[in-house]
Amino acid sequence: MFLTISTTGDEKTPATDLGFLLHKHPDNAQAFSTSYGTAHIVYPRADAERCTMAMLLEVDTSALVRRGKGKGRGGAPDAALAQYVNDRPYAASSLLAVALSRVFSSAIRGVCNARPERVRQPLPLRVEIPALPARGGPDLVRGLFEPLGWTVAAEPVALDGEFPEWGDSRYVGLVLESDRLTLAEALRHLYVLLPVLDDAKHYWVSADEVDKLLRAGEGWLPTHPEQKLITSRYLARRWSLTRQAMERLELVRLAEADDSAVEDLDNAVEDLDNGVQEETGTDATGNGESTTGETATGSGGTAAGEGAAEDRPAPLAVQRRDALVAALKESGAVRVLDLGCGQGQLVQALLKDPRFTEIVGVDVSVRALTIASRRLKLDRMGEHQASRVRLFQGSLAYTDNRLKGYDAAVLSEVVEHVDLPRLPALEYAVFGSARPRTVLVTTPNVEYNVRWETLPAGHARHGDHRFEWTREEFRAWAGRVAELHGYTVEFTAVGPDDPEVGPPTQMAVFTLSAHDSTKEEKAA
Repeated sequence: MFLTISTTGDEKTPATDLGFLLHKHPDNAQAFSTSYGTAHIVYPRADAERCTMAMLLEVDTSALVRRGKGKGRGGAPDAALAQYVNDRPYAASSLLAVALSRVFSSAIRGVCNARPERVRQPLPLRVEIPALPARGGPDLVRGLFEPLGWTVAAEPVALDGEFPEWGDSRYVGLVLESDRLTLAEALRHLYVLLPVLDDAKHYWVSADEVDKLLRAGEGWLPTHPEQKLITSRYLARRWSLTRQAMERLELVRLAEADDSAVEDLDNAVEDLDNGVQEETGTDATGNGESTTGETATGSGGTAAGEGAAEDRPAPLAVQRRDALVAALKESGAVRVLDLGCGQGQLVQALLKDPRFTEIVGVDVSVRALTIASRRLKLDRMGEHQASRVRLFQGSLAYTDNRLKGYDAAVLSEVVEHVDLPRLPALEYAVFGSARPRTVLVTTPNVEYNVRWETLPAGHARHGDHRFEWTREEFRAWAGRVAELHGYTVEFTAVGPDDPEVGPPTQMAVFTLSAHDSTKEEKAA
């Protein structure tokens, strides 16, 4: 397998800086052992005007076959089928990607103490690979590299030059050129996309391959138009790993679009291993919000018959969930969205009632969705039951066509986790774009906080709450949203309705007005 990387320069910024960036001196011919052979590094040319590094990967076909014996921890079908005589030593593949990572690990990470200023500077780069498997042809090669800033020349290699009527092989001669990329970016592109084009890996693909992909794809993979294909092929089409990678990539994309840190978005579950049990009064968003003693007694203490567990009223989280289910039944909804589903408590409750034929849980947090999937036992659920439920990742700060066409949507203890300046985006995404016939919104009543004996004065019920509304503020917000988007709204209490401070949770029931509902049906 053969690859060259070239750059140009001048006396001020000599091309030989490539040797510093690659950590390989142009005057030395070097050899590096890999799991499947030896990588030789030479510089055919190295002067101020032009510098070319050439890598020749000499594959030990015996080692390749030995490591590929048997099923499971084996190599690719091509290697197993052809045994010792095959095209693997001559065509770039995942083995070349492994060699790049082994030989140029510091360069891939963008580390160079000798020329630190050059690490961050784009270089005029030219990469040549004379024989590259391309399952998908030149069009796929261009589709993978051009969005990354490369000019691509991918010439098909004929099966036999003396017999043109035989047509082209699945190989191309590849030339990539760019003056917009750093060397580290270029190497990461090659590391990921070489095995993707080959559509085969010649070593065992384990769970740590997801981390390798995300590290190498940082900064470009989350927004690549062929993200799904790249992820699936890189992970050898292993469905579970591909799903895990796609979820993490979507979270990165949402964080970048929201100008937030990933950990700020993925904070809906505080303890992935232990979770928070319903008995503690956890709210339906998975935020552990009700750990301040939300037993809904009206005083934050135990009910009459103190100390008797059988007389203790249901936790507020359970009362809230029961109120939501009752409101959904009254609305006649059968297809329901749980927006901000968290650990999936409401989804689980709705699955128990056959009238709800489709239940979709949406959350921005991968960890929350993982716990919800575990809680619902999706991997062991029967076919009929599984057809009624879906979980997917999404942000309510953006419109999403997947949310359209449902009878009802629930926002249970969600709005208070949104920064006030971004609340209009959520309002439009739900009421303006998705437009279900019924929308249920629950949120804490801040006036009731004085009744929580364990909640310090002036503190919100959860550290992630951006605000908590009074009853008047909630009614004003709901009324404005309803008028703007063609809904009517009614309010109901959840939990004991204290004569002085009201209920612990307030719920608004939005109903699409008859006129607007008719327009929606005609448009559909």
